[in-house]
Amino acid sequence: MSDIRIAAVDADWLLARISGRGATDVRDGVAQLIDSGELSVGSQLPTIRELARVAGVSVGTIADAWVGLRELGLIETRRRGGTLVAARAASVDERPRSDAAFPGWSRIDLVQTNADVTLQPELGAALLSSLDARDLNASGRDYMTDRLRAVVEPGWPFEAEAWTTAGGGTEALLLATAAAAPPGSIVAIDEPVVPGYLETLKDLGVTPIGLSSDESGPTVESLRDALARGAVAFVFQPGGPFALDRSVSEERVRELAAAIREHPTPVWVIEDDSIGPLAVQTPPSMGAVIPQQVLRVRSFCKAYGIDIRTSVLGGSRELVNRSIAERSHGVGSNSRILQNALAHLIDSPAAKVNVDNARMRYATRRSILLEELDRVGLSAQSGPESLVVWIEVENETDVLVALASRGISVGSGRKTFVSRPERGLLRISVTQLPDDRALIAELAGIVAGAVQGSLREYFD
Repeated sequence: MSDIRIAAVDADWLLARISGRGATDVRDGVAQLIDSGELSVGSQLPTIRELARVAGVSVGTIADAWVGLRELGLIETRRRGGTLVAARAASVDERPRSDAAFPGWSRIDLVQTNADVTLQPELGAALLSSLDARDLNASGRDYMTDRLRAVVEPGWPFEAEAWTTAGGGTEALLLATAAAAPPGSIVAIDEPVVPGYLETLKDLGVTPIGLSSDESGPTVESLRDALARGAVAFVFQPGGPFALDRSVSEERVRELAAAIREHPTPVWVIEDDSIGPLAVQTPPSMGAVIPQQVLRVRSFCKAYGIDIRTSVLGGSRELVNRSIAERSHGVGSNSRILQNALAHLIDSPAAKVNVDNARMRYATRRSILLEELDRVGLSAQSGPESLVVWIEVENETDVLVALASRGISVGSGRKTFVSRPERGLLRISVTQLPDDRALIAELAGIVAGAVQGSLREYFD
């Protein structure tokens, strides 16, 4: 049997034929080389790390270009053979154009921070891996399987007294809130919060007090004021998934924990880690200082998909037990299949590649939107890990109506703050934005028109 020799492409040779060094430049340059025949079918491309080193760019830039080429069917990656030019490379002219594929802004979700499902890992292997558990279909409940705990515990930011699971992150947060704050009580809120959470607090009979923030997170003074007014719990978002412009510092977390520890009556802390694996680094936790008073909620839906429907709660034993009791009076529990499928994904190198790519793509979309909004003269901001961009406006209602007349829905700032902000704010989710600067620039122009009044309709 003859040896088939695969031509290895030199990184310097490849880069000399590509004009730019951005992800789009590399993707389109390689695509043109494939289409022209300069890169033949079966050619082995340089590794991502090698190409990034020679190009002087980040590994993420080349990885993003490779993702685009793979989606176009131009390259394929083999376990031991590296990345090759695909056997059936489509012509550049035959590839779907971004403008042709774009469904229009009225079909893009700019309100919710639902994940882009095209960036999430396949679930087939994860689900199959969960079917070999010996205790499958056994009587009784596993509030958290051993397999899931084994992969979650090493990365938890403090030593948890107890563990449990729930459905999606929103359900887990509501269970934890109900466990910490009985009807008629007051809670301190790190705002802005996930849309809909404040309305749910009303259903729970709980009164929220919004805290002030600076560049390091919620201020200690505003937390102490809320505690003095009777708050029994603090709902904290250390990762800043909806932050306007701040990132919570380790020092601020210690200061907030000290204020809670010094308070004369016990105060619970619910830490909402809704970004989960998509965070660049694990957000800080008060659990390192006051572990018996903290319950951390981590969601995995944005990283791995909503159908995994398994979030993890770890921390105070009392709050874990109360959360279990709040869920269908202690009868509810998550399927062992889903728990172990999540464990597989957390531990999977392939899934990690998907998550790393999604993290980078969301950050890029956020950055481009901020740049394009600034280009059209709008004041916009977003936290370093935020999944939304905030735009300052004079009148929220006028702009919302103007955009709605074009079939475009964006979020209202006042629905995520306890007290109406001093300035009008619009919220745009970045997770569903297209990877196309021209389209994002188009959106920025439409928003600018609404803000500046050029989209208003007048009647004689």
